[in-house]
Amino acid sequence: MIRYRIVLLSILLFCVPAFVYAQTGDPAVLTIDRIFNSADFDAQGVGGLRWMKSGDAYSKIERSTTVQGGTDLVSYDAATNARTVLIAAEKLIPKGETKPLPLNGYEWSADNRQMLVYTNSKKVWRLNTRGDYWVLDLASGNLKKLGGDAKPSTLMFAKFSPDGTRVGYVRENNLYVETIADGKITQLTSDGSRTMINGTSDWVNEEEFSLRDCWRWSPDSKSIAYWQFDASGIKDFILVNNTLDLYPVLMQIPYPKAGTTNAAVRVGVVSADGGATKWLNTPGDLRQNYIAMMDWTDNSNEIILQHLNRLQNTDQLMIADAKTGAVKTILTEKDEAWVDVFLPRMRWINSGKSFLWVSERDGWQHVYTVSRDGSNVKLITPGNFDVISLQGMDEAAGWLYYIASPDNPGQRYLYRTKLDGSGTPEKITPDNQKGWNGYNISPNGHWAFHNYSAFSTAPRFEIVNLTNKTVARTLEDNAALQTAIDKIKKGPQEFFRIDIGEGVTLDGWMLKPPGFDPNKKYPILFYVYGEPAGQTVIDLWDDTNYLWHTMLTQQGYIVASVDNRGTPAPRGRAWRKSIYRKNGQINSADQANAVKAITAKMPFVDASRVGVWGWSGGGVSTLNAMFRYPDVYKMGMAVAPVPDQRFYDTIYTERYMGLPSDNAEDYKQSSPITFAGGLKGDLLIVHGTGDDNVHYQGTETLINELIKLNKPFQMMAYPNRTHSINEGENTTRHLYELLTRYLNEHLPK
Repeated sequence: MIRYRIVLLSILLFCVPAFVYAQTGDPAVLTIDRIFNSADFDAQGVGGLRWMKSGDAYSKIERSTTVQGGTDLVSYDAATNARTVLIAAEKLIPKGETKPLPLNGYEWSADNRQMLVYTNSKKVWRLNTRGDYWVLDLASGNLKKLGGDAKPSTLMFAKFSPDGTRVGYVRENNLYVETIADGKITQLTSDGSRTMINGTSDWVNEEEFSLRDCWRWSPDSKSIAYWQFDASGIKDFILVNNTLDLYPVLMQIPYPKAGTTNAAVRVGVVSADGGATKWLNTPGDLRQNYIAMMDWTDNSNEIILQHLNRLQNTDQLMIADAKTGAVKTILTEKDEAWVDVFLPRMRWINSGKSFLWVSERDGWQHVYTVSRDGSNVKLITPGNFDVISLQGMDEAAGWLYYIASPDNPGQRYLYRTKLDGSGTPEKITPDNQKGWNGYNISPNGHWAFHNYSAFSTAPRFEIVNLTNKTVARTLEDNAALQTAIDKIKKGPQEFFRIDIGEGVTLDGWMLKPPGFDPNKKYPILFYVYGEPAGQTVIDLWDDTNYLWHTMLTQQGYIVASVDNRGTPAPRGRAWRKSIYRKNGQINSADQANAVKAITAKMPFVDASRVGVWGWSGGGVSTLNAMFRYPDVYKMGMAVAPVPDQRFYDTIYTERYMGLPSDNAEDYKQSSPITFAGGLKGDLLIVHGTGDDNVHYQGTETLINELIKLNKPFQMMAYPNRTHSINEGENTTRHLYELLTRYLNEHLPK
């Protein structure tokens, strides 16, 4: 999804000398160097914690005290904090070697007698999902590498068979099974290529449906079900790397842009001993439908999957016969706009007789229990509020845990309710932890990792006992970071709601300068995202964004953010889906109307000095603001934007806009480039030329349009940087210094 240069054309340079943001030595004063080039505000995390199967203990990778450069895998008892070394670093030293394997990941066999060691991992687009795998036998200590003659770091998503005798994995887009005892390797698919992808996914399905690990063992260990993506009909997008060698290096990515050809996607079942694949008979053209979820039921003859049409307004939950390929639909979700896919894996209850399902069918996002055949659907979280996400269950005690925030769309809390829908929901998060709360609940539903933060409150990590709702222990309180935050010189910081007319109120936050004087006039900078993929008005520690925005208030700016309709706030289906086929129109109108309402209600905001900035979808919103409402916004900074809706991928764009062939005019009216002629203010465009997600092509197309229209602007291209524009030494600092300088020059205090 769309998330989150002076290239200057040779005719345009920033002619003002670069500002120098030196350390001041004053802990109250923020600078670019302190934020991006020091450890002053480093947060300590507790990553890598994983619940053990029992649910009463968790594992963690820790630095070895006996082997230099090695790591131990240890466990901690949730109740007592008793520490046990599960795998010492010494056991991770291959025969004939002196150094232990780096432990990038691990998986246990079902009987806990073997462990898969994932090491030497490499990045595939966004995550490190490619590497080497070894099997460690805990009893014998034998450590064996998998893959035979495979090239280094080419195995993906290795998994033990349920009976622990074999390991399956993806290797260069083909599926393999390896017998642990004798090392026999069986190749299950042989047609894998750059465009024929078995067991993992193509670019767009990974980006938009988070499909990476695309194969599953059957419960009886005899078969494997897997996705296949035939991307041969997709045109390549070519990224050009001009700085790697004497001549450009090209990267080709099959990338389907809105309205173009998708990969043909299907699910097949193959024997783990090899043989022909039995393809499931899912309905329709394989290139005009998606399979967003697939797994075995508790029956080795049945597969369950979610099948969406290309418009993504019909989601069919299907059960398939693994032997014959026959499918039947047991539940259908439809929407006049789009249907969100909420459950990547099924959550079965009542010994497999029913499952949990999330739907907006009553106008709010709620949890339902559904019988195995789909005939009985029961609402278990009624009320005028949204269930934001499912967190876990304690089925023995009859509890379902979920995240919601009925009274404040910018906050998150843990609730629980009875699985049978009886009684009243109970809030688990303590009242004194107002803000953003995340939970990772243990398999037995008795414990949880809890992280908490708020707008100006550092992250805190705890182990909580869900049975008695108490904190078992604090893992990290980030006291040093909080002390540093508390010393920062700040003005008033507040959340608010603003009425923009016609019965619409929007949520927002505002940071005011230190020594704020309501009788003065201040310039204001709006931070925007505005699209269905994210909120900005959240009561959450936002790290460098919060610090940079607060630094700007120290320089005399007001900084604010508003969430328009269409953002994924828990304010009901109508709020979120009002943007359908109008992405770019309704959101930009809401943002501009919010500016007008704020300047009318708050006389200390100078209506002649309004700026806006955003990244990705926020870059799009910035362009729309500057082009559509030139009399509202004086200055804008658009980072990695999509100027033309047609240039982004099929799944994201068509979900919210429909097909270009059906509504070309909506696409035109929703694209900022259509309104580029309206530009009056000062505009900075920033993009990474190696952005595989939101292509630099869009920015170049916009540049051509602005040149044609004789519109002045400035831009910066970061060579070979991706959508995050953070690769390479000093890149992030350079980017934010650029933004700060441009703001100071074009929205004077």
